[in-house]
Amino acid sequence: MADKRNIPIFYACDEGFIKYAAVSLHSMMVNASPDYHYSVYVLHTGITRETQQKMLRLSNDRFDVIFSDVSERLHAITDVLPVRDYYSNTTYFRMFIAEMFPEYDKVIYIDGDTIVQGDISELYFTELGESWIGACHEQAMVQTDHYGAYAEKVVGVSRHNFFNAGLLLINAKMFREKEILRRFADRLAEYSFVVTQDEDYLNLICKDHILWLDQRWNTEAYCSFPYPIEEAKIIHYIMVSKPWHYADCTGGDIFWRYAAETDVYDEIKTVLDNFTEEDKLKDAEVMDNLLALAKFETDRDDNYQKQLDGSVRARDRVEILEKIAQLEREGRFDVDVENDPPSRTLMPDEIEYGNRGIRKKMKSKFAFAAARRYVNSLIADKKMIIKDIKGVENFRNLNSGAIITCNHFNAFDSFAMQLAYDAAQQPNRTFWRVIREGNYTSFPGFYGFLMRNCNTLPLSSNMGTMKKFMKGVDTLLKKGDFILVYPEQSMWWNYRKPKPLKNGAYSFAVRNNVPVLPCFITMQDSDIMGEDGFLVQEYTIHIGKPIYPDESLSYRERVNDMRDKNYTIWKEIYEREYHMPLVYNTEELKKAEDSAE
Repeated sequence: MADKRNIPIFYACDEGFIKYAAVSLHSMMVNASPDYHYSVYVLHTGITRETQQKMLRLSNDRFDVIFSDVSERLHAITDVLPVRDYYSNTTYFRMFIAEMFPEYDKVIYIDGDTIVQGDISELYFTELGESWIGACHEQAMVQTDHYGAYAEKVVGVSRHNFFNAGLLLINAKMFREKEILRRFADRLAEYSFVVTQDEDYLNLICKDHILWLDQRWNTEAYCSFPYPIEEAKIIHYIMVSKPWHYADCTGGDIFWRYAAETDVYDEIKTVLDNFTEEDKLKDAEVMDNLLALAKFETDRDDNYQKQLDGSVRARDRVEILEKIAQLEREGRFDVDVENDPPSRTLMPDEIEYGNRGIRKKMKSKFAFAAARRYVNSLIADKKMIIKDIKGVENFRNLNSGAIITCNHFNAFDSFAMQLAYDAAQQPNRTFWRVIREGNYTSFPGFYGFLMRNCNTLPLSSNMGTMKKFMKGVDTLLKKGDFILVYPEQSMWWNYRKPKPLKNGAYSFAVRNNVPVLPCFITMQDSDIMGEDGFLVQEYTIHIGKPIYPDESLSYRERVNDMRDKNYTIWKEIYEREYHMPLVYNTEELKKAEDSAE
């Protein structure tokens, strides 16, 4: 294990870039805490000793500068590395760090086109937990639609959750355990990402395993940012926003202030002085080409995501996702997307809501035993993964009957809510589920048996049956039981956003003067491939604080108030956990954005 007081930092450079990395390192040294020692590695392939001196001269008692040639490691895959325009093979070097330096469990990687205004030790001691990487959002993806569309439709990562790989806090231990380098090589063999290259691969591989850092740790000079540049802990001169090419570059004055304190200042100033209008036109052409490339890749019929849809992923799941996307565009959130069996009307004489005779109790006992065995097998086989249950005390502390609400994205999500109920330790109060009519009357086989016997309360298209339903709900809530309702009124497979809510659940709560307990399940990709060709999702169940009816409001106002508060809680959980704004891709929104432009 490396010395805990030593901080390992990695750059990747070629012969021509050392002088800029030297300025970056100098700025880091000026602002770094004196309480630690820093080992600064420069990964390269054949930088001359003379050029190395530009950074080696910066070494002192606190900062060691070590040049490390990665030629042999790179040689094995160099022929298949896509290289374009201003990129060079050095952009892939960060992939090798964890394997090349097994003595480190955590390292910092930083691009050379940066200025470090913050204390780099503060970044290093950020706790990563089980996250594979710590990074900042890539603002180019968020702020430029063609790049954002590329991220989502080619790489398969939301534009709001795409990170910039020029500043990384790498969990090297997890990189080794999760075999990130092997996964990278496998992806290289499958597909050549050519827009942001290794950044694309890293985002694809590390999706949902990222600790999002304060954006100030990677302030991209090419993009807009909502704070003074003096607050940036790291300024990153991405793409063509280079101070040594453009005198008016954002944050350029800060770069030159540090550069003037180094012995590479004159050399870099010469670069600026000799950068011609023709060179600037070439830069503009490079950026135009990059944008066009992003659009071309997005529109390709054989891009990465479309290849997966055509060869790996189950066709029925692909069609479901396509249908969900279409329904979202149309703003039709209450339409189910699964092909359920034809429904039969549930008649009043077929059910007694909540009233269970001996025979029914025996069936329920058998059904619950079978369901638990089934759930346990799903968990053991990692077909269902419950990562965490948060806020269980909010469930445990309920002292009356309550409506439990949850987002609906999987036929098994009620099993997850059953586990949350079990964790709340309320054994003397029964947990019921409201289900669709067809799931009770027409669902075949084992699942149909569970639907009819695991404490379910089916809705009905028959008015007489619905009267019995309402009476049963009232009786159970007054008894102190819990009733799970899906207020979105539709199930969209693996859909992460909260959908608009219907009033039914909140009418039950107001009618019986009981609270609503808002639960929202978030998902993240595991590293286990499911039989359907999609990664198995890890669930985190978030149990919010109960919402009580406001007696100062009218009946209708109370219903609307509880519904709106529930939605707000879900929205806050979504935005906090997924680190992105809740935005629906509706055609109305798109029209509004187009008109605003």
